[in-house]
Amino acid sequence: MQLKEIDRVSSITKEDFKKHYLKPQKPVIIEHFVDDWPAVQKWNLTYMAEVAGDITVPLYDDRPVRHDEGFNQAHAKMKMRDYIALLKKEPTRYRIFLWNILKEVPALQKDYEYPDFGIKLMKGLPMLFFGGEDSYTFMHYDIDLANIFHFHFHGKKEVILFDQSQNDYLYKIPHSLIVREDIDFNHPDYDKWPALKKANGFRGNLNHGEVLYMPEGYWHYMRYITPGFSMSLRAIARNPKNLGKAIYNIAIMRHYDNLMRRLQGQKWIDKKNEKAITKTHEKLGVT
Repeated sequence: MQLKEIDRVSSITKEDFKKHYLKPQKPVIIEHFVDDWPAVQKWNLTYMAEVAGDITVPLYDDRPVRHDEGFNQAHAKMKMRDYIALLKKEPTRYRIFLWNILKEVPALQKDYEYPDFGIKLMKGLPMLFFGGEDSYTFMHYDIDLANIFHFHFHGKKEVILFDQSQNDYLYKIPHSLIVREDIDFNHPDYDKWPALKKANGFRGNLNHGEVLYMPEGYWHYMRYITPGFSMSLRAIARNPKNLGKAIYNIAIMRHYDNLMRRLQGQKWIDKKNEKAITKTHEKLGVT
């Protein structure tokens, strides 16, 4: 993989963000854009255990997708205070994924606001993501191909990004939003996955209080270097092609995939995994 460092800026005006990143659809890490948020001073694992400790949260690990698991079905559940105690104690693969803090802990709404990036943010969907040391998300893109603003808290996280033009090199699984789950993007095996050598993307690290802008439909792999958590705010895709793809994903693709899982079981998953290899290698003339 050929990865450029994601642009870093200390802060940025709305006009410059729109000109240099939103319009050209280029990622950027902004270091001090939300320094005035109470969250920057308050949000850490201890604080989250205090304000949300009694809530039972869904947990996900890095096991491969199974035919008998529903869309975003949790792998385990735990009280938030127990989960955070686990994060502090030892590395764990368990992550919290798409946790709506607006719904679950309304008091946290006082700790942040919706920043003005020159694009309308969807205010009903602030989502939190937690992870333990060295846990990671599979390379994927979001079903709605949204513009995503990812605010990181507590510790450090590594991100690897690709835009949709790199699909031919990533071993994308048909009828899904992910690539082959057995690819280690932290240490890719180019003998097994030769097409990855042609993939051009971005790499960067997020620290406490920094925000990452991910343009529409960007593939993202995220690895927690230390235990921590992030919040995502999103804005609807503005490119008509991406918006059309988002509608297709939500209205047709995911339902078709779920139907085929019910009809064919694990055979459907295995067939898609194999096609990811054959289609990628056929396009590139790899044998």
